[in-house]
Amino acid sequence: MIRTLTTAALAAALLASAGAAAAQDAPAGGSWSFEFGAATDNRSKDASKSNGESYAYGTAEWESASGLFYAGPSFETIKSSTGSSLELEAAAGLRPQWAGFDFDLSAAYKYQVNADPGADEDAWEFTGDMKRSIGPAKARLRLQYSPDSTGATKAWTWYEAQLGWAFTDKLSASAALGYREQENSVDYTGYNVGMNYAVTKNLEAELRWYGTSVDNPSEQYADAIVAGISVAF
Repeated sequence: MIRTLTTAALAAALLASAGAAAAQDAPAGGSWSFEFGAATDNRSKDASKSNGESYAYGTAEWESASGLFYAGPSFETIKSSTGSSLELEAAAGLRPQWAGFDFDLSAAYKYQVNADPGADEDAWEFTGDMKRSIGPAKARLRLQYSPDSTGATKAWTWYEAQLGWAFTDKLSASAALGYREQENSVDYTGYNVGMNYAVTKNLEAELRWYGTSVDNPSEQYADAIVAGISVAF
């Protein structure tokens, strides 16, 4: 209970700060960006949200002129235990810089369309990233938390460390290791490694292997090689 209240207070503070930043940047304008993509599996926190089936997604993001504040909607196809096949999201966040590190702090509301009657079809998700780039090397630490997930899962926390390397302007690789604690669901370690290739300025291809520590896993937690492609403008 205390943890939930603390998280709610932090989220409120984040949204209040984001609102203030938006108000300050509004006169200077801002810019929109869009991304659409598809892949052979919808992987989140190294587990499948589509039970191993292909999916599509799209995002629209407005960023303030200073680059500090951003917000926007997105969608992705899923195969949820709630009976839903489409998830919508509205998110807002801040991207400050401090002591040579880049931070990304966000709050997102997720809603699963046409879920079964009585199913828990919505959730809040809070994310904090700390990033650092030195030459071709990149590193990221991520902490995510939800006080009450969709479906039967209640609160969960995800911890992840990621390392990446840019071989050329077009080719890069990365690997990540994470751990997820879940109420009313399985705790597990997740990992992935893969490569990204910029086919053109706007088109990117990705090939990545995902795995988890779950014994006798269902399609949700089974190892998989996932191929994807995305276009951004």
